[in-house]
Amino acid sequence: MKQDAAASAERAQRVKEALFRGASLTLGNPDYLRTLGSVIELFLGVDLSAGDLTVEAMGLDGAPKSAALVAREAGVAAGLEELVHVMRGFRLEAALEKNDGQVIEPGDTLVRASGETAMLLSFERVVLNLVQRMSGIATATRALARRASAGGRRAQIVATRKTPWSLLDKRAVHLGGGGTHRLGLSDAILIKNNHLALLDEREERAVPIAVARAWERRERAAFIEVEVRSLSAALAAARTFASLEQKAARLYPCLLMLDNMSSLQVARVVEALKREGLWEYALVEASGGIDGKNVEEYADAGVDAISVGALTHSPRALDISQQIF
Repeated sequence: MKQDAAASAERAQRVKEALFRGASLTLGNPDYLRTLGSVIELFLGVDLSAGDLTVEAMGLDGAPKSAALVAREAGVAAGLEELVHVMRGFRLEAALEKNDGQVIEPGDTLVRASGETAMLLSFERVVLNLVQRMSGIATATRALARRASAGGRRAQIVATRKTPWSLLDKRAVHLGGGGTHRLGLSDAILIKNNHLALLDEREERAVPIAVARAWERRERAAFIEVEVRSLSAALAAARTFASLEQKAARLYPCLLMLDNMSSLQVARVVEALKREGLWEYALVEASGGIDGKNVEEYADAGVDAISVGALTHSPRALDISQQIF
């Protein structure tokens, strides 16, 4: 039993090393800072390109005022550091009352700000768009992660590249306790069905060719992963991983992405990998059509990771308001 627990812990650590790289997504990261700047510039370019007609009509450009960002429902805070950074760049004073990644309750004040009334009013929608979306993603991620690992399950929740806000969405997932997966196309090798189709018309024949080619470039990659849609292709990939890793000095992070398979099909792949002595050579990720309705089914199938595109392509914004006084 101790050996099983140690093996599970070792696999979990390998998943963390491969797919959880959100700690790098900070304001000190130039790529992340550029992403934030691009998103804010887009918002402001639409909202303020010709001024705020309502503020002008109401004559509300007078003395400085204060504002507070207040939670109206429970969740996980995200985007607060980004918000303070942006507000200060527009000559507004801003200070954190809660930290990113912290659980928040209704009525909690998240950020306090002060400055020109016109700017506080005109900036309101940008403020709320940023924090509501990121907090919504972080909250949903935390909820799914707990369900996927409850009751002895060991699956970890990770994002996909379905991220309209790019690295901001990935950071929000990270703050909710999920994995980022790839941060971009240049940091890992992910062989998908379209790549395989260009190598051979049969998936199980294309997979060994693709994995062998990827192996030669592994020094530049955080991991190698191949997307498969059948048991035969999954076993072909795992056998190739095993033959390559057995010659290497250490286990390299190699993953199977079981795409659009039912939870029963996924369980059969996991059982076959163990039966054929291939389990230790391939980490297993389930992907496609997984959400809050079926996440436990896939976790029970024995996978290491579950990727959920809905976390970022269609998140529900957390209810947060700005109050000016």
